[in-house]
Amino acid sequence: MSFSRTLCIFLAIIATYWSFKSLMPSYKSDSTIDQTSFSVDRSLKHVKQLSLQPHAVGFEGHSNAVAYITKTLKNLGLVTTTQVGYTAGDWGNLSKATNIMARIKGREKGKALLLLSHYDSSPHSSFGASDAASGVATILEGIRAFLAQNKTPKNDIIILITDAEELGLNGADLFVNEHPWAKEVGLVLNFEARGSGGPSYMLIETNRGNGKLIKEFTEANPKYPVANSLAYSIYKMLPNDTDLTVFREDRDIEGFNFAFIDDHYDYHTALDNYERLDRTSLAHQGSYLMPLLRHFSDADLNNLKSLNDYIYFNTPFFGLLSYPFEWIWPIFGLAVILFVVLLVIGLQKKRLTLKELAVGFVPMLIALSVNGVFGYFSWSVLKWWYPAYADMLHGFTYNGHAYILAFALFSLMVCFFVYNRFRKITTPNLLIGPIFIWLVICGLVAVYLEGASFFVIPVFGLLAALLVTINQEKPSAYVLLFLALPAIFVFAPFIKMFPVGLGLKMMVACTLFTTLLYFFLLPLLGLSKHKLRFAIITGLLYVIVSIGAHNNSDFSEERPKPSSLLYVYDADTKTAKWATYDKVLINWNSQFLGASKEPPKQNLADKTISSKYSTGFTYVTEAPIKQLSEPDIAITKDTVIGENRILSICITPQRNVNRLEAFTNAVTLKKASVNGIALSDYYLENRRRGKLITHYVSNNEYTELELELSKDETLELTFYEASNDLLTHEQFSVPTRPKNSIPMPFVLNDAILITKKLTFD
Repeated sequence: MSFSRTLCIFLAIIATYWSFKSLMPSYKSDSTIDQTSFSVDRSLKHVKQLSLQPHAVGFEGHSNAVAYITKTLKNLGLVTTTQVGYTAGDWGNLSKATNIMARIKGREKGKALLLLSHYDSSPHSSFGASDAASGVATILEGIRAFLAQNKTPKNDIIILITDAEELGLNGADLFVNEHPWAKEVGLVLNFEARGSGGPSYMLIETNRGNGKLIKEFTEANPKYPVANSLAYSIYKMLPNDTDLTVFREDRDIEGFNFAFIDDHYDYHTALDNYERLDRTSLAHQGSYLMPLLRHFSDADLNNLKSLNDYIYFNTPFFGLLSYPFEWIWPIFGLAVILFVVLLVIGLQKKRLTLKELAVGFVPMLIALSVNGVFGYFSWSVLKWWYPAYADMLHGFTYNGHAYILAFALFSLMVCFFVYNRFRKITTPNLLIGPIFIWLVICGLVAVYLEGASFFVIPVFGLLAALLVTINQEKPSAYVLLFLALPAIFVFAPFIKMFPVGLGLKMMVACTLFTTLLYFFLLPLLGLSKHKLRFAIITGLLYVIVSIGAHNNSDFSEERPKPSSLLYVYDADTKTAKWATYDKVLINWNSQFLGASKEPPKQNLADKTISSKYSTGFTYVTEAPIKQLSEPDIAITKDTVIGENRILSICITPQRNVNRLEAFTNAVTLKKASVNGIALSDYYLENRRRGKLITHYVSNNEYTELELELSKDETLELTFYEASNDLLTHEQFSVPTRPKNSIPMPFVLNDAILITKKLTFD
């Protein structure tokens, strides 16, 4: 018995490992694989060429990316075209987008399958290898392999490689609303990345139910599906921002997103390069594309809409499992009935007693409380202990995976220790509390988060384990392990998924899921008399992993610290400042900010310089005046018609610039357009912090505003003209960053910023 218990605990550890390992294909060099199959090595050649240099809109590498993709599609024998035009999207971000398109004709008329990714990188330092050269490469290699099969598909296949996704989904907006092909699209497969590694998650976008999409996806049978309806439910509740969103919102076109999100610290940074792209993540994207391309190129794309939603989740060996939302309450009701029946049987057989049953709730509540509190405050404590972590705006540190493991081990240590203190309580009595709390959780999600209702499925394994322990004094360890496997396969990946997907601030999900998963192993662990020994072992492992995380908490060439520096010139007051977003300076930028640095008296982020997380300057100091060419601002129209005042203002750069932003005071704008593109009424009514427009400038083009407001209102316009050339401008002597630092992402950085204000009384 002792050997079988030990072996089963070891097998449980292996099952936990497999729950992660089985999510993705393995990678080995496949350059010699047959021409009709997807090759990771061949797709890597595309990634390498597309990520040789940053290629955001308006940057030097942008045209090179366009040329490479166009040439590659033409070499496949496809007629390739581009679509060029201005668009401001829904975010007030104007850019001139260049979309790249090709089309494979099908043998029948009907809706087309569209393969989608974007080629632009994030301004200004990202090489865009993962985000999203990996997506472009997946499509290019997948289409090559598909064409090599010499099969004519039933449906047309459109290849759309969009531009300016990083600026506001502008390329997608341009295609969906202005290109004639858009009305012919029946389904979209979009390939994305929000990190440089990890499994690729499938997320559905639809305005209705997901029922038919899930059925078709299951029939396509990709080998490594990573998807669940919990993520789907959360995704529908949040503001979504992929190119596919534009298709859904503006054209009511459904689709699938496929995105890997791990190693999030590389996202939108100079570390998003060819070398750091996880080859298995790229293989995972290919493992989605090929079966889906085969299936949907011949499927009926006119009949994908559904009013019904499905619960779905992936497991090892069985792939994607699903069932209708209508089954949620019957399944939950069955679980509750079985629990009540087993409770009665246990009391009748005197295997359960009210006293021990009540005491059995105590260790459960202690474990949940201690681990919940520990996880909830962990990120705040880590930022206090390591202040420089606050400069990693992703919220996920280079040693973040070590923290996840450490906190999971801490949670196990607490569980083993607490339940050892209650070892005299029999296993059936200890199980009542965990089953009750799991049923409460399942009931709550059935009401408030229906997509998570599959949580109840593993609970049947726990109910079966209760039945076994009620009827047997010494049950088989192998049976109890078997009954715990569904919980391990379903819940173990969530221990990592939440902190990876939402940042280390969600470490509480790691500690709580570890605790809740431990409850499923209680029947097996109840056979062991060595819980204290396990507590000591997991405690020692926690200390060892924590020390390892601490030893890797510093910054190095492999783990560079994000840093920032800007030169801000006020053209109205003729004053200049050095500015930074850093909370912890490094020698590189502290030499400019010096001992006289101070927090800005007016937080410039309140009304300037759009950033993903509304990050503001932390320190500023006086800077020398440089002879910079200010933008030319010409008022080309200022007239009153009836009760309205109409203004036309043209801003022309007099130096090489990358970005122009315009902000207003608290004024009501009745109409506004920029470079002939009208801003929507919804946007004008919901502007944040006074932002009017951000123009990502290509080829130093002008910005022309036309505004309409009440003639009695006073308008203040503040312009912020930026160029990302602080480190190369001839008037400045800012040295290259040290190798242990990279430009901070999500903010305007390495920039020369000129501000200028106009007032119209």
